[in-house]
Amino acid sequence: MENAKLELQQGQDSGTGNVVTRLDGKLSLETVNSFIQTMRQEQAKHLVLDMSGLSFLDSSGVGALVSLFVTRTHTGKTLALANLTKQTIAVLQVSGLVKLIPTYPTVEAAVNARE
Repeated sequence: MENAKLELQQGQDSGTGNVVTRLDGKLSLETVNSFIQTMRQEQAKHLVLDMSGLSFLDSSGVGALVSLFVTRTHTGKTLALANLTKQTIAVLQVSGLVKLIPTYPTVEAAVNARE
């Protein structure tokens, strides 16, 4: 069986307080711990997760997104999701997360909403 992998391509703050991180792979039980450890360290005021490279999202991944959202909200920071795949949209709709975390059709729309 193939190991689940998740690569994070973290962008840099260009002085606007916005950082875009692209997720490539699976956000699942096997990858959530490293995802949370890495993303909780992000100091940007506004974090946008580009989900276009996400091939799979399960309930553990949903829990990780909720945890990250709550942590960022409690420290006065924001989180938004962009470029969601059909599978990701379906999981987020079933979980009700689309009502909690702002989602945008593109990274540009997410960044512009924060400026």
